[in-house]
Amino acid sequence: MAQFDYDLFVIGAGSGGVRAARVAAGFGARVAIAESYRPGGTCVIRGCVPKKLLVYAAHFRGDLEDAAAYGWTAEATFSWPTLIANKDREIARLEDIYRTLLKTAGVALTEGHATLADRHTVRVGGRSVTAAHVLIATGGQPVRPAIPGAELAITSNEAFQLAELPGRVLIVGGGFIAVEFGGIFHGLGAEVTLAYRGEQILRGFDDDVRRHLHDELVRRGLDVRLQSHLTRIERRADGSLLAALTTGGRAEQVVADAIMFATGRRPSTAGLGLEAVGVRLDEQGAVAVDAYSTSSVPNIHAVGDVTNRIALTPVAIREGAALATTLFGGRRIAADHRDVPHAVFSQPPVGAVGLSEAAAVAAFGVVDVYSTSFRPLKYTLSGRNERTLVKLVVDEASQRVVGAHMVGPDAPEIIQGIAIAVKAGLTKEQFDATVALHPTAAEEFVTLREKRRVDSGS
Repeated sequence: MAQFDYDLFVIGAGSGGVRAARVAAGFGARVAIAESYRPGGTCVIRGCVPKKLLVYAAHFRGDLEDAAAYGWTAEATFSWPTLIANKDREIARLEDIYRTLLKTAGVALTEGHATLADRHTVRVGGRSVTAAHVLIATGGQPVRPAIPGAELAITSNEAFQLAELPGRVLIVGGGFIAVEFGGIFHGLGAEVTLAYRGEQILRGFDDDVRRHLHDELVRRGLDVRLQSHLTRIERRADGSLLAALTTGGRAEQVVADAIMFATGRRPSTAGLGLEAVGVRLDEQGAVAVDAYSTSSVPNIHAVGDVTNRIALTPVAIREGAALATTLFGGRRIAADHRDVPHAVFSQPPVGAVGLSEAAAVAAFGVVDVYSTSFRPLKYTLSGRNERTLVKLVVDEASQRVVGAHMVGPDAPEIIQGIAIAVKAGLTKEQFDATVALHPTAAEEFVTLREKRRVDSGS
């Protein structure tokens, strides 16, 4: 590979690209990486990390309300500028850590937009460099619907930098980002309307989870409108926004101080020169790759959201490490995309791993379903009207637990542990043989007894 400037050139310094670069450098490869925005990528800079910080902030109002039942009294005021300033300081710290990690690993960082001149040549920062292998790790970006007035709305990117907390927010969408920001804005004191074109929020999740979270959002005071389509946005004389909706075939109007699109993300492949060098893109514009993250051009690879496989940061990290090991570590490794746990940091949060009930029936024909719903112990004193859902899906033939789902406080933390059992292929009998930790919500996963049998004819 001495005829090239680098053994690996990475375009995109997000989680997947940085992990690939560091692992490759650890194997002795000469590695460079280019980033057009800020090292750290979407997750660190304007995604899961700052979002989780805002989720924490949104929880305090409810916690202070519940505290009175436990003998505490407090007068609380909230400052959006303070929250954003503190969030910005933490994100800057994390960005510096990413820069340090790259430097320590011996990876050369160039800040600027990179494009492919040919399959081995990258143009960035006014110069051209060559590499034996090129990795595309540019992630994704929010989709903005093509409707009149769309430019008046924000996406999750801009939501992190609002100068002030809007008093009324309309969120368009029903996936991860929509329900998470719905909880954030509502928890911080805004009136929130969530408009989703589908029949139920969180498409792709277990149907019981979707219904349960919907009911809890409504119970908390969010105005959730299903089968609702945004058709137009206008700016009113007082500076507010007027949204025209069609909900269930009925024309409606919503006045808001901010409208946020959470209508999905698309792979960031435009302007990279991929098609010109023969890299095949799928119908969504994602880089089409094989199990080892290699594109239709043998020396050009892609990991993370830009491949449109599983758009989760830990998956991108696994894919990046696997690719670097395959190229430079002497072992051919494919990232395992089975039984990947998911979390939705809504309020209440969702945790899930494995198959939904419907997917399990499609895969196995007959499944046993165990579920329960209960009020969390914490709320028995405060009287908060919120319920937790716990559910297991079991293959009837093998009795292997193939899906675990939860909606309620600490669900993501609990599901991370349950995910190990699901990944290991443990049976319902082994779950039952595990002694419960009492009193916890997690113990419900090992004490479920009542079942219903479901097949394709149910």
